[in-house]
Amino acid sequence: MPSRKTKGKKKSAPSAPVPKDALNNVKNKIKRENLLYAAKKVHNVSKHKARKERLKMEEADQQLKEERLANNIPSTIERMRVYDETVDAAIEGEDEFEEYFKNKTAPKVLITTSKFARAQAYELSDQLINIIPGSEFVKRGHKFSMKEIAKFCINRDYTDLIVISEDKKVVNGLTFVHLPAGPTMFFTLSSLRMPKQISGHGRATSHVPELILNNFSTRLGMTVGRLFQSLFPQTPEFVGRQVVTLHNQRDFIFFRRHRYLFKETERVGLQELGPQFTLRLRRVQRGIADEMEWEHRPEMDKEKKKFHL
Repeated sequence: MPSRKTKGKKKSAPSAPVPKDALNNVKNKIKRENLLYAAKKVHNVSKHKARKERLKMEEADQQLKEERLANNIPSTIERMRVYDETVDAAIEGEDEFEEYFKNKTAPKVLITTSKFARAQAYELSDQLINIIPGSEFVKRGHKFSMKEIAKFCINRDYTDLIVISEDKKVVNGLTFVHLPAGPTMFFTLSSLRMPKQISGHGRATSHVPELILNNFSTRLGMTVGRLFQSLFPQTPEFVGRQVVTLHNQRDFIFFRRHRYLFKETERVGLQELGPQFTLRLRRVQRGIADEMEWEHRPEMDKEKKKFHL
């Protein structure tokens, strides 16, 4: 008795694309899927054919490729950014970082934690001491407030204070206080990865790293960038080949630390040293945690094309 099993028919592509109206009128689901598959196949074949023809023309005339790349600019969220009048604008009012940029004071940073800190906060503090030259760690007493710690730092000529915050044994924020007169900035911290969690990481040395700041373009962003600059000496030791990068993208600040390696005469390799984490600015206060100057609010996230840094 012959078997009832029959081989399925191969889906054949039509010579011309199927109109959308024709697909809407087909009630049978299987036939509609076959027609859609065929239409996509025709579209892909024509697209690859046009691409090959375009490549041949561009090989013959390089100007055609340059014109195509100049005209075909992708519409990313960054390119559709809402206009901000403070982009590349000069800093107004009093400049709290003036002494640093005039080389009047060398950075001296104190690092501490929130009250009742746990293991991860102390582990991150060890990494920050290794990253920021001339920084020191002091364990926080349970009775001291932020202003009392800041006063302690001012009396001992510290220029900056960093406080590591945590919640439920997990580090979730960093507070930066520029001394003696502020400002105070609080950042939430996420996506923390220690060097031991990074595959193939290198071992950092004690050399002063170079500092790279990307995309801090608004007046607020430039203030944040100047805060990060004030943590590092202005004389990096290039022999160490270490680079600290703070890259701002859509108001998320990505922290990375690398060592560049000269493997060849033409190309340079990068070896990550760690740690990795992401910061997001939540508030800026005048002085030492005094008057609120800027605060991130939930309704700010509704406009996806509006950036503040």
